[in-house]
Amino acid sequence: MARYSPPLLRRFFSCAASSVSPAGGSGAGKKNLVFLGSPQVAASVLDTLLAVSGSPDSGFQVAAVVTQPPAAKNRGRKLMPSAVAQLALDRGFPEELIFTPERAREESFLSDLKEVKPDVCITAAYGNILPQKFLDIPPCGTVNIHPSLLPLYRGAAPVQRALQDGVAETGVSLAYTVRALDAGPVIARERFSVDECIKAPELLAILFDIGSRLLINELPSILDGSAKEKAQPQDDSKATLAPKLNSEESWLSFDQEAKELHNKVRAFSGWPGTRAKLQLINQNGEPDVLEIKVTSTKVLASWDKVGDENEILFSGSSLLIPCSRATWLEVLELQLPGKKVTSARDFWNGLRGQKLLKSP
Repeated sequence: MARYSPPLLRRFFSCAASSVSPAGGSGAGKKNLVFLGSPQVAASVLDTLLAVSGSPDSGFQVAAVVTQPPAAKNRGRKLMPSAVAQLALDRGFPEELIFTPERAREESFLSDLKEVKPDVCITAAYGNILPQKFLDIPPCGTVNIHPSLLPLYRGAAPVQRALQDGVAETGVSLAYTVRALDAGPVIARERFSVDECIKAPELLAILFDIGSRLLINELPSILDGSAKEKAQPQDDSKATLAPKLNSEESWLSFDQEAKELHNKVRAFSGWPGTRAKLQLINQNGEPDVLEIKVTSTKVLASWDKVGDENEILFSGSSLLIPCSRATWLEVLELQLPGKKVTSARDFWNGLRGQKLLKSP
């Protein structure tokens, strides 16, 4: 995919003016919306915007899409477009209007954005910091779909950190973007009750789906300017941060309570996952370190412990791992290095009588 085609872009707009929708169809009288996003959850938002914008009575058209550059993926390390770029291409969106700057502050990108003449910009998990020069371009502002109840969980991983904290409720906020991190006035919020077993990828998809509906409902007020009047400033004193996850955090320590570990497994599902080191004792009594990836867990309500305090047991369909304060973590599914995810039962049967302990 070409990153930029400025001459072609200018030629396109000089010929089409603002009367033709970039994605096809009539755009007479419609406001120009530029969408910024990258992963699959953002692609679902773009899909909704493209579908709604195609309606004759829609007040906007998607004039351009901004996303992260193609990245090397899979074993072949082939450069692949982001999920947002792929969705746009699949929907017939003009390739020359899909921008993939390394940084949103690049002058060539900002110049191209001005050519599009956006009335409003919408961001959803874009993954790039927007400079003031960008924010000054759209007259109706830049609005972000943020999957938390702002000012809670500002930052790169709001859903993951909320699950890690074991929250019973989260939600989605529509907020104006300002230079401070996720600190702009909030246009609308919607709350969502969190199931104690839901994992991050599923919750992310649900919250961005809710965010899409919120956005469609609020777009008329965003485009006519009335949203700025009703938007509520955030209480910075109540702000919490949701920093990006890193792979070093993925290790599980059974010195913690089972509930904390279960919440971490849910939060880190997808990426980077959660890992644990166990001790495998063979029939000769010789120990070996076994590294596993823990993919699905529950918290055992109660268990009459039998055996060594470090011994990992099996009951029903779960591995039972003793944790802090006499709590037990049920491991339902796990993955060995280089293998596919397997059930705890199949893993236990594969041990063939070998003893399993917590790693010292």
